[in-house]
Amino acid sequence: MLPYWLDKMQANGTRFINISPVRNDLSAVPDAEWLAIRPGTDTALLLALSYVLIAESLYDQAFIASHTVGFAPYRAYLLGEHDGIAKTPAWAAAITGLDAQRIAELAREMARHRTMVNISWSIQRARQGEQAYWATVALTALLGQIGTPGGGLGFGYACTNLAGAVRKAFSGPRLPAGENAVDSVIPVARLSDMLLHPGEAYEFDGQLLHYPDIRLVYWAGGNAFHHHQDINRLCEAWRRPETVVVHEQYWTAQAKFSDIVLPATTSLEREDIGSGGHDGFMIAMSAQIPPVGEARDDYAIFLDLAGRLGFGELFSEGRDAGQWLRHLYEESRPRAQEEGIALPSFEDFWQQGVLEYSAPERPQVFLADFRADPQRYPLSTPSGKIELFSSTVAGFGYRECPGHPWWDEEEAARQRLEAARWPLHLLSSQPRARLHSQYDHGSVSRATKIQGREPLWMHPRDAQARDIHEGSVVKVYNDRGAILAGVHLSEQILPGVVQMSTGAWYDPLDPNEKGTLDKHGNPNVLTEDRGSSRLGQGCSAQSCWVEIAPWREELPPITAFDPPKFIAV
Repeated sequence: MLPYWLDKMQANGTRFINISPVRNDLSAVPDAEWLAIRPGTDTALLLALSYVLIAESLYDQAFIASHTVGFAPYRAYLLGEHDGIAKTPAWAAAITGLDAQRIAELAREMARHRTMVNISWSIQRARQGEQAYWATVALTALLGQIGTPGGGLGFGYACTNLAGAVRKAFSGPRLPAGENAVDSVIPVARLSDMLLHPGEAYEFDGQLLHYPDIRLVYWAGGNAFHHHQDINRLCEAWRRPETVVVHEQYWTAQAKFSDIVLPATTSLEREDIGSGGHDGFMIAMSAQIPPVGEARDDYAIFLDLAGRLGFGELFSEGRDAGQWLRHLYEESRPRAQEEGIALPSFEDFWQQGVLEYSAPERPQVFLADFRADPQRYPLSTPSGKIELFSSTVAGFGYRECPGHPWWDEEEAARQRLEAARWPLHLLSSQPRARLHSQYDHGSVSRATKIQGREPLWMHPRDAQARDIHEGSVVKVYNDRGAILAGVHLSEQILPGVVQMSTGAWYDPLDPNEKGTLDKHGNPNVLTEDRGSSRLGQGCSAQSCWVEIAPWREELPPITAFDPPKFIAV
């Protein structure tokens, strides 16, 4: 769907500018202008664009007055009134590697035309990653186009934020979430910290919190050995609890490192209902094969546990899995009717197998109501408006988050020291041949491997300097670990930058050796397990530097997909 809508936009005269270290980030628009920015420097560019708008009086003063707060301190920062450093295009050019004149002209073009600034999710997954998002909000507020058709901002438009969707979402059948009796949570990116340092204090979003002492981990859904940074550190953390229990469908690294593995059924072994809010269809997912071995539905596992704890009837409400499907489907029919969707009876739906439906089109513009009447439709900020300066955030006293978007030169200096030691900036992106780590063992994902290893893209200039050739296997390493990868050479990536997809199943050469080589190519062996900032405490995987060398030894066999060994009792 995305290429279809992008083609329509181009036919209507829309220009696309791809600001990324990787040209094929916008492969659906081959004629897009490519501004090859250095990774992690987007905030500097955004600040310079805002500087031009203010210095040349190109910003929407009326919108700033009516829909924002905190303009004066942000303006003072951009003009360098306090630190003596104006955030000019020349200043940003030295940081980003972009041409200063092109930066200035880009700001003027944005002011002259209806402009949509779309920022990807990956940018936040870096040290100070929150700043680029805040700076984007500030830039688009200065342009005054927030809430206009085709203008303003978007965060991760495409499949998740449903670019081009003109129907209101119908969420389909869903289980009631209930209330979680546990109100103690941690940012998920701090998982290893929690297991390694129970009781230790940490700061998050203005709060001083303490990690709990976790003795038992019960994990159902997700795979920490895919999404968490510094897997060698995670391996150490995963051994700290007394017991780790996981539900798993496959013999993943997470299953291998756990104490108790409860085999769970796949979608082919159980009955379920598949639907998505804007997909326009619903699927009766009937079981195609009986459960393999001792695999059981997650519901059956939890029901047994609830029974042993004395509240099985309260948990099930008297329904088995099939009865729950019927109940949830019938419960969704009135909600569908409110959206103009007439759903058939459960029996007819199940017999039909695939149900297609359509809802009345409701064209909508992000933040249009707020634009029209900010008093009636306030934002969820303390002021109800866009906060170019936040007294709340400033009140946290975090050096790295002074209350407005900014460029952290102290952090940038630290990163330059890392780059001097490890000269290649590693970006880890979402994979094209699988969903996260799911189906990495499948034929589509395996067909993309190079000599069985996860591919790595690098510029020919960087490869030549290291005697590396197309299709060869290399060792990618830093002080956190080492992996093997297969090389693709491409001029679609900025020199000094390399890129790998996440999701290759972790395959340690010796699981009992600390810091052992990953034979398969999981980039999270190399990424740093450090919070983005005290404000967000997200992951900072995109702030990663490595070195690469040819692998001249015999290649170890891939064992990531080997089945477990069973012991008969």
